[in-house]
Amino acid sequence: MKKGKDYIGVTASYFCHDGNGNYLLQKRGPACRDEHGRWDNGGGAVEFGDSVLDTIRKEIREEFGTDALEHEFLGYRDVFREQEGVKTHWISLDFKVRIDSVEARNAEPHKFTDIGWFQLDKLPEPLHSQLPLALRNYEGRL
Repeated sequence: MKKGKDYIGVTASYFCHDGNGNYLLQKRGPACRDEHGRWDNGGGAVEFGDSVLDTIRKEIREEFGTDALEHEFLGYRDVFREQEGVKTHWISLDFKVRIDSVEARNAEPHKFTDIGWFQLDKLPEPLHSQLPLALRNYEGRL
C-alpha cells in the first residue's frame, strides 16, 4: 500500500527563511517523485513513530544540511492531486522555519538540481503546483 494513494498520507512541509524576508526554495530534479524542474518549498512524509517536529528537523538536515533554529506552525492543507492518472490525497502540516542562511546548502544534489533564496514577491518559475495555494493560505504570516 502506498501513502497518499491507497490511504491518506501525512507530510510535514516547511517554508525555510533567514529571518530577513528571504525564503529557500529547491528545484525538483529527475529523482523527485513528480513535478520535475519546478521550484518548491520543502517537506517530507511523517513516518510511523516519528513526531511531526522530528520529521521537520530530519528533513531540513537531509535537504539543506542545516538545523531548524525556530519554527511556527502555520496550519494544515488537504492536498488533492492527480499523478499519472492516479488521484492522491495528503494532509500537509505547514511550518515556517528559520534556518542559518550561511550554513544552508543543497545537501541532496541527486534529488534537487538547484536551491536559491528568494523574496516572496520575486519567486522563480515554474513553481510546484501546490506552492501558489499555500502562499495564498499563509499570506501575511510568512
